[in-house]
Amino acid sequence: MFDLGPSWQEILDYWFKDGLEHGWPSGNMSKRWFAATAGDDAEIAHRFGALVDAALQQELVDWERTPLGRLALILLLDQFTRNIYRGQAQAFNGDHRAATLAIEGLSRQMHSKLPLCGQVFFVMPLMHAEDEDLQQQCLCALEAIRANAPQALASHVDSSLKSAREHLQIVQQFGRFPHRNRALGRDSTAEELSFLENSSGFGQ
Repeated sequence: MFDLGPSWQEILDYWFKDGLEHGWPSGNMSKRWFAATAGDDAEIAHRFGALVDAALQQELVDWERTPLGRLALILLLDQFTRNIYRGQAQAFNGDHRAATLAIEGLSRQMHSKLPLCGQVFFVMPLMHAEDEDLQQQCLCALEAIRANAPQALASHVDSSLKSAREHLQIVQQFGRFPHRNRALGRDSTAEELSFLENSSGFGQ
């Protein structure tokens, strides 16, 4: 059998560092998570590219069975795709499967078995969805995650809640994310062009 290289544990260790042990990483991971450099993208492609390809080909199904394995699969489909294919349509090829994994996992309370940082990224595919219902589900899930979080860590969820509200507002206004139009070859409306000129948008 072809050796895909790193395991799901290595994915989680790379993305969260000591966060799985302490609930949230002790160091600042925001740059890697939300402002990755070209070097970060290249490292992810080198270390995890084969696993991303496997996930996009509907493989690694056995990872879905456990909360940690499912989280790692979601990261491959929802985060690492955006690093490897930054600015390209392929960056969004894993979104549907990632959202499905998140919805199924939420219905089975799989996310509740994860450390706080894992819970936040477990629901992130719903924040990336160009669907108002899924956006609402994401916001509700994050509100519940914050409410149930250890008091010392709860504030870490605030930035994700703010981002979720912003994503929801954009989808409510446009029905999609205008900042994806160029990568996806979509024409922007006049209203979207005005929005893009006056908004920093999001990563992808």
